[in-house]
Amino acid sequence: MLAVKIVGLTKIFRSGIRQKRVVALDHLDMDIEPGQIVGYLGPNGAGKTTTFKLLLGLLRPTEGSAQLLGKSIKDIRSRESIGFLPEQPYFYNYLTAREFLDFYCQLFNQDKTTRRRRVAELLELVNLSDAVDVQLRKFSRGMLQRIGVAQALINDPQLIFLDEPMAGLDPIGRKQMRDLFLRLKTEMKTVLYSTHILSDVEAISDQVAILLRGKLHGFGTLGELLKTREKRMEMNIEGLDPKGIELIKELATETLIERGNQLLVHVSSEAAVYDAQQIVMQRGGKLTSLVARLESLEDLFVKFVSDQI
Repeated sequence: MLAVKIVGLTKIFRSGIRQKRVVALDHLDMDIEPGQIVGYLGPNGAGKTTTFKLLLGLLRPTEGSAQLLGKSIKDIRSRESIGFLPEQPYFYNYLTAREFLDFYCQLFNQDKTTRRRRVAELLELVNLSDAVDVQLRKFSRGMLQRIGVAQALINDPQLIFLDEPMAGLDPIGRKQMRDLFLRLKTEMKTVLYSTHILSDVEAISDQVAILLRGKLHGFGTLGELLKTREKRMEMNIEGLDPKGIELIKELATETLIERGNQLLVHVSSEAAVYDAQQIVMQRGGKLTSLVARLESLEDLFVKFVSDQI
């Protein structure tokens, strides 16, 4: 049984006085196996949040169908084992962390003993045990993100949807969140999350989906998406005169940094590297580093987005 099966899922809105047709999601197809961490990528307005809302029953699809854990999204029982953190959650500011999670436990009809145990477990899981009796209005944005993830796990769900869970987290908080995702994976739970932090996606995701203007432009493992990635040489050069800088830029496929007589460029062939080295020596410059770089997920994502502009 698939954790998520999406077939031709489409959402069309009507906007403005003239009821202009806006396609938010365009015939999305996607199969996600249980126990997978899936990064859902796309620029703002690509349709990521719309996808989540359709799967969770917060919006009705214009066309298509989907199943969660083997049940149609038209069946309310499909949400029994689901956890969800929206992009902009609302919190009851004057509740403490303990009171907030206890309230959500009560929505799942948990008894007092179970609630006390579950709240303690979740606060430890998201590293908020020290803030158990602090009101949420005193939480930082990163702390609010973590308490939001905790509430998404109240019912020990098998399938978790997280919309921008890394937003507002510092590097340590992001590392803790990544570790949490990997722990959930060991328990065969499925995590589908959206983010703009591509390094996190590369670090932990089993599969990656790239959505642009409502259409899926790539879905698979990082290896599958990057199998044709290009190898480039990154050259850091200092001390060149203006003429030398211009000659190097003519050889480069991309100029990353130009600051005074410092130049950081990409070149795509060994011949170009050799020519650039000759120019540096002839014009009294200094090659401070030469590093081989493979195309990253960020490079691929930027390429996809640029092709759509």
